[in-house]
Amino acid sequence: MNVDIQDEGDSSSGQAIAFTVGEHEEVHVLHPQQIIAYQGPSSGRADRLMDVKGMYRKRKLIRSDLSGPCRFVAALPPGYKVKTLQLDGKSDLLYDFRHLFFYSNGITMQTRVLSMKNMLVTRDVVKVKFAGHGSIGILTEGTVCEAELHPTEPLYVDAGSIIAYPENARLELTVYGNHLASQHMSYHWKMTGHGHVLFQAGRQSRRFEREHDEDGIIKRFLREALPFGGVFIK
Repeated sequence: MNVDIQDEGDSSSGQAIAFTVGEHEEVHVLHPQQIIAYQGPSSGRADRLMDVKGMYRKRKLIRSDLSGPCRFVAALPPGYKVKTLQLDGKSDLLYDFRHLFFYSNGITMQTRVLSMKNMLVTRDVVKVKFAGHGSIGILTEGTVCEAELHPTEPLYVDAGSIIAYPENARLELTVYGNHLASQHMSYHWKMTGHGHVLFQAGRQSRRFEREHDEDGIIKRFLREALPFGGVFIK
């Protein structure tokens, strides 16, 4: 399978991704509504409802299985990109389902039910884990960054920017820094453990642009000066 990311450098117009699927190959697309062009046998596409541990009963999830030989193009909305990762064996990373765009044949997807505490905080019930040999495509907002975890020295990552983290990681929702810093920042995950964490930069970049363009000096001062102003004053 060949994945050609067609990017003209203008993130405001979105991104197009062309997939060329060879004979005896198959790709599973988790956002089939984004497929805008398809060339191949009509029988080469089969959509099916996904049952993710029965946790998404209120929101039907549809997966498209596309078998080769075929070629299709998927479009992404402005601000979003797909990053392709190669998987060779078993990965210990847990992904948020909303960040997954596709995975190739040879990859198996498993789910992990979160603890009640993390469910209440993240508003997610399950995370997704992959194993096997092949490629996966993750849907991101901006540049994807990677950081190593340490067993005792915590890494703080903006909670809304996390893409994936190791299953063994220990997480605590918190803020950090001095009194003023902790009052106006967004909540962060305090993380320790082994392995690496993936997170995205686009969400914070757009927040900065919005605040820079739309905020008056009084609103910005209140957000930074009042206790937890960054959380309550949008």
